[in-house]
Amino acid sequence: MRDNARNDFAHLPTAVGRLGHALGRPKALAALCVIVLAALGWLYLALMLARSGVSIIEFGQDTLQELCRPIADGSWSASGIALIGSMWVAMTLMMMLPSAAPMILTYAEIAETAARKGEQIISPFALVAGYSAVWVGFSIVATITQIVIMQAALLDANMAMTGGLFSGAIFTGAGAYQFSSLKHACLNRCQHPFPFFFTNWTTTRSGVFRLGIKQGLYCLGCCWAMMSVIFAVGVMNVIWMVGLGIIMTIEKMLAGRRFTHAVGVGLIAVGVGWVVMSFASHWPVRTV
Repeated sequence: MRDNARNDFAHLPTAVGRLGHALGRPKALAALCVIVLAALGWLYLALMLARSGVSIIEFGQDTLQELCRPIADGSWSASGIALIGSMWVAMTLMMMLPSAAPMILTYAEIAETAARKGEQIISPFALVAGYSAVWVGFSIVATITQIVIMQAALLDANMAMTGGLFSGAIFTGAGAYQFSSLKHACLNRCQHPFPFFFTNWTTTRSGVFRLGIKQGLYCLGCCWAMMSVIFAVGVMNVIWMVGLGIIMTIEKMLAGRRFTHAVGVGLIAVGVGWVVMSFASHWPVRTV
């Protein structure tokens, strides 16, 4: 694609010409991908709330409990499992896509520069598709995990892990992972995607899709432990979803190791506190 070919849409109708200009701007397409897919996740949740006629706070306690009751009772409904899976996909997309925005925009920046030089480029849609595929896979695993722990009666009425020991262990494990070498290796890849794209640049759709998968795997290696906190605080707990999404987005925007370690200390503190409260609730109360 040459410079003059890229910008010459004069022979086309006005509306088509404008569309051609828009499609020739990878950065605009990348931003659109992030906004639309994340918004679709929130829209899906909003539709679930509207359909159920409950507030956001009530959602985790009433709606999801009602949806999951057949599975918890041993009735394996394909529609019920699909609904839980779709909720995990929506939740994951609206939490993780904003945190991936710097990576997606970096690819778009390189692609836009290449387009100005007349080089062939692939739309960032292929990159986002590969990245999203990884997290859809995570959602499937999370759905299966939820069904298993529901069958084991390890979820309470709020769809959170029963007992402070389980929840405390999840928080403590997620906090400890913040200090691991694997966490920092994956986080470094998420924070500095330019060298990865520059070294592995490709101009085929399948190649860009694979780049998205690789970046998605780095992101998964960075964030899986923090995502597991959802099981401790309640599946589809909107407040925690927003909070964790903000933390993971800040973490990937070159926040530095101090921030990552501070988050780890906070998670461990919550986990230890949860365990202590669990033991305290079983201590005998002495009366004078």
